[in-house]
Amino acid sequence: MKNTDVRRLAFEILAQVEEGAFSDKALDVALRQNPDLDDRDRRLLTELVYGVLRYRGRLDFVLSCFCRQTLSRVEPAVLQLLRLGAYQLLQLDRIPPRAAVHETVELAKGLGMSRVTGFLNGILRALTRGIDTIPWPDPQAAPLACLQQEFSLPEWLAERWLGDFGPAEALALAEAMLEPAPFTVRVNTLQTSREDFLVALTEAGYQVAATHYAPEGVIISGGGARHLPGDQEGWYQVQDEGSMLIGRLLAPQPEERLLDVCAAPGGKTTHLAALTDNRADILALDIAADRLALVHLGARRLGCLGIASRTWDVTEPAEFLSAGSFDRVLVDAPCSGLGVLRRNPESRWRRTPEDLQVNSERQSILLDRVAPLVRPGGRLLYSVCTLTREETTLVAERFLSNHAEFQREDLRELMPSSWRDLFDEQGALRTLPHRHHGMDAFYAASFRRRD
Repeated sequence: MKNTDVRRLAFEILAQVEEGAFSDKALDVALRQNPDLDDRDRRLLTELVYGVLRYRGRLDFVLSCFCRQTLSRVEPAVLQLLRLGAYQLLQLDRIPPRAAVHETVELAKGLGMSRVTGFLNGILRALTRGIDTIPWPDPQAAPLACLQQEFSLPEWLAERWLGDFGPAEALALAEAMLEPAPFTVRVNTLQTSREDFLVALTEAGYQVAATHYAPEGVIISGGGARHLPGDQEGWYQVQDEGSMLIGRLLAPQPEERLLDVCAAPGGKTTHLAALTDNRADILALDIAADRLALVHLGARRLGCLGIASRTWDVTEPAEFLSAGSFDRVLVDAPCSGLGVLRRNPESRWRRTPEDLQVNSERQSILLDRVAPLVRPGGRLLYSVCTLTREETTLVAERFLSNHAEFQREDLRELMPSSWRDLFDEQGALRTLPHRHHGMDAFYAASFRRRD
């Protein structure tokens, strides 16, 4: 397949995202429908899709410097072509500028948009000539503008991070969120050990490293195969290191009864099974039946036992469950996902401040519904892959104020001393990619029901 066709696929995926699709799912579909793409073209397609979405703020700033009309007046399809071309010119050193401009113009022709080729050619060539004259904002004098124009954040989120973290750390966080997320997998200890898996990966030609905190994690780079060693045998599960910590924080024990709320697609559910050596009774709930099916597919592949499931909206009372019937409950709640912007880059352009309050209220309802299900002395763990105050500390504080039968646990006292830098002053997990070896941003708070 020619690179022009790869760029057309990227354009089509970006158009789907504009209409509401999720980039990772749309990209997976495109890759499955085009199995003849070689590894180089697969990497280029992935780079173009995620890169344009991550860097959209930067690209639009640069394009506005060379476009005589405001970008809001440019036809959306034309603007997407400009972003694709500008991304290659700004971020991909391996593509010659002339080729980037030419391929963008040819793509427009192939899409039946010959009428705009002169417009595209003029702006992209002007960018090529003037790339060293772009007036980037000074990060010291104008951190807010820098967060928006260089580090590609929407204005409201740039203001939020600047207020929450201060200029230096907000800039470091924003820069980290522009980087591709590491490819990390959790070794399935029901089938193999991390040491043996590292050996198998190395022998297969991959560059590998053990994760810094999670004892089952492996970071993988290099290698050309599309399937890792042990794929069919269930040796691993793709999972970020931050996500791997959640199961460890719940600390499930064999013979216990566990509830995983909002369980799909099942990475944490199957981790709980592995942590208990398949000797726990686990109930997985999720509102979406099709996504809940993924839990069982994953469990079958990994050899996880003892997992039952039921489709349920946990914001509604679960009358089929008895009060005090679970030893440990995990509420990995739906959230804004602002901690995983590297993996879901379209979220930075879709989320609004209003979403945070809606999420916060729903998260509190979830905790209120499951609280009675925890036995006296049992534990409830609340986790989200975001970093907003509304969805983290405010939810935890609201829960404690409404439920005197629970007390907060300081996770620093329960976890290894080498993990202490992962927790805030209240003993809640709070990971950030620029602080904690590149893992996603997660928050988790633990509560124990009084005896």
